[in-house]
Amino acid sequence: MSSLDTQTPATDRLRVGDCVVVLSSREVHTLNTHKVHRITPKSVGVLLVLARRAGQVVTRDELFAEVWPDTLPTNDVLTQAVTQLRKVFAGADEATPYIETIAKTGYRLLVPVAWEQEPQATELQGLEEPATATGPIPAPSVSARSTQRRVRRYVLWIIGVGLLLSTVLMAWLLWRNAAASDAVDGVANATSGSRVLGSPQRPYRLITSTAAYETQPNLSPDGSLVVFAREDATRSSLWIQSTGTATASRLVPAPEGTSDRFPVWSPNGRQIAFARFHPDGACEVLLVSATGGNPRRATRCDGTDMLSFDWSNDGRQLLFGSMTGRYASAGMRLLELDSGRWTSIAYAKGVDDFDYAPRYSPDGKQIGFVRNPQVGDMWVMDADGRNARRLTNDAAEIRGWTWLGPGEMVFGRRVDSESRLYQLDVGSGVLRDMGLDDAQSPAASRHGGNLAFTRDQPQVALFKVPLGSADAAPQRLFASSARDGQPMIAPDGKQLAFTSDRSGAFAVWWGRVGQPDTLQMIEGLRPEARQPMTWSADSRSLLVSGRDSEGVPGIYEVVPEEGHWKRLPVPVNEPLQAIYGPQADRLWVIERDDAQRMQLSLFDRTQTPWKRLATLEGASQVHFDVTGNRLLFTRLASGGLWQVAPDLAAASVKPVQAEVPSRWRYRSWAVAANGAVEYLHIGTTCTSQLSSIDGDGASQCLDDQRFSSGNGFSLSPSGDAAYVAFVVADGGDIGVMRIPARPPRRLIGVAKWLPWLGKLLS
Repeated sequence: MSSLDTQTPATDRLRVGDCVVVLSSREVHTLNTHKVHRITPKSVGVLLVLARRAGQVVTRDELFAEVWPDTLPTNDVLTQAVTQLRKVFAGADEATPYIETIAKTGYRLLVPVAWEQEPQATELQGLEEPATATGPIPAPSVSARSTQRRVRRYVLWIIGVGLLLSTVLMAWLLWRNAAASDAVDGVANATSGSRVLGSPQRPYRLITSTAAYETQPNLSPDGSLVVFAREDATRSSLWIQSTGTATASRLVPAPEGTSDRFPVWSPNGRQIAFARFHPDGACEVLLVSATGGNPRRATRCDGTDMLSFDWSNDGRQLLFGSMTGRYASAGMRLLELDSGRWTSIAYAKGVDDFDYAPRYSPDGKQIGFVRNPQVGDMWVMDADGRNARRLTNDAAEIRGWTWLGPGEMVFGRRVDSESRLYQLDVGSGVLRDMGLDDAQSPAASRHGGNLAFTRDQPQVALFKVPLGSADAAPQRLFASSARDGQPMIAPDGKQLAFTSDRSGAFAVWWGRVGQPDTLQMIEGLRPEARQPMTWSADSRSLLVSGRDSEGVPGIYEVVPEEGHWKRLPVPVNEPLQAIYGPQADRLWVIERDDAQRMQLSLFDRTQTPWKRLATLEGASQVHFDVTGNRLLFTRLASGGLWQVAPDLAAASVKPVQAEVPSRWRYRSWAVAANGAVEYLHIGTTCTSQLSSIDGDGASQCLDDQRFSSGNGFSLSPSGDAAYVAFVVADGGDIGVMRIPARPPRRLIGVAKWLPWLGKLLS
């Protein structure tokens, strides 16, 4: 076999671990299977460079120089090529990693490689003739061999026709069953002659329909009852009802001023654990009989947000996620209910990681959880803490999840202006959209085959709210019946940019305040709702985080009045937010690196590629205070606000506020022109309250009934008004449906068998 040290391939076939790559056709063949994958030319180029230095670290710059010579690629193209190679090689051996990422450096090929000679015809037809005691066995005559080939061909044709007929029969049976299912489960959306029969029936039923907001459902083990939280303006209470048509009844009375949330049913169906929050900030986790009665305390907690817990499968312990405050815990741990003893679970986690909503799988062998749910992913590990691995890679806002079975999950994810449910195969990582819009907080019954969730269809509108005067009325801007959000006023105080689905598609919109006829949509740009937009100092351009047609994240520079935009060559894997600096050639970028860590980086955009000047780890959102010449930022690891010098010098990092913004509302703050920092939150008596963080501590109730959006607002340059998105119509209800069956595996198919038959018959 030839060496791999030369630039020219020795043959057309390269063995990589348990795979063979045919370079001319770009096909990857997995040994001992019939799987064949085709990869892109750039993926082949990356593979050849890694193969020539197998076992050694190859830097990103070296890969760019060899695979993309005389061009200016971004990190995205290299990441896509490596991702494709990993997916193809994972089909050969999921347990063995083929390509290792070296953080902030490059990649390394971990498996052995070798060139293979082209297969010869003699090798395919046979080996040496076996010998007997009296000599070699005579070879069959030409006519005998011809007869054998003819018989084999006829047999294979018969098999092929049989397979084809069985495929047609199976397709017909599946079609008939689907039609019968449609006839039983709902009225088809079709016509009979000239008659319309009706709209399709929903796969779920809404079992609540009150004026209150009902959320956080949890099902009894048999799926016959559901307990949920009912939210009013400033309080929350727990209610229980049948999953059929029935009236809900209150589970347990609560003292005045307290709020009960996060109900979780015990595995035997006899008890419900929940959290009670007190007006003074105290918190306790309580246990109560499923039939009601007096609750008993399991443990104290803290009044901070993002508390999470679940029952162990034997019902003797509660499994808690990361906790903050006086009872802080950096990772997951178990509380033994009889003794009150805590036991920490040893598993791999980063310093800034916050692990939320841990739950045992139905068989008790695994623990699933969400890591950093504000920009997080689904994770799973063994019940003893070993083999922790990430299942998704979206940096998404996760809104609740549940196990469907030992190898299947359902989770809610914010997408554009809504939340949707996705079914996730734990083994393969394959996602399937369940087709439920405006759905979140899923909960499955252990044995009953039911799935409950919250269906929320808010209408969100933009308002200009005068500050400093409680009597001034809010002014509604650019009225519509859609979901408008993230209103960002320009430094000139005349232009407003925001996100909206008012056209039917989620997009960036722009208009002049007080001039509704100037309103226009930025065509062709798909924004992200995770981070707010940022205006340039001259009010001419915007920096917007978004995704391309392939779902790859990026930063876009928009000139909204002209409707023009371009994607910036930000040299990072996953940019989440970008803001302008006082110098036009400097940009700050919040990114998630290859190791899934959040960090703030300063770039010089005049160089090609952009030069990274400094980095500060742990930041989740950033704003620039022009007056104070400082950067203000939040962290995912904890609540609070920090400041740092524009050059990101580590010695300049200082705390501004220890507790707020909270970890969950890390986007609900803004900087005024005079440097004051305002925080938008839910107060004890006010639904949308604006409070000064580092100023005089003044506070103003913007609206005592309507909730505000938590993903961005802005302040006028003069500081006399806030631009806020309020929920003007809401209706959170509990939906219940049968757990959908897994799609049937295709055991027989024409596309699968015909290539195989063709090879045998040739």
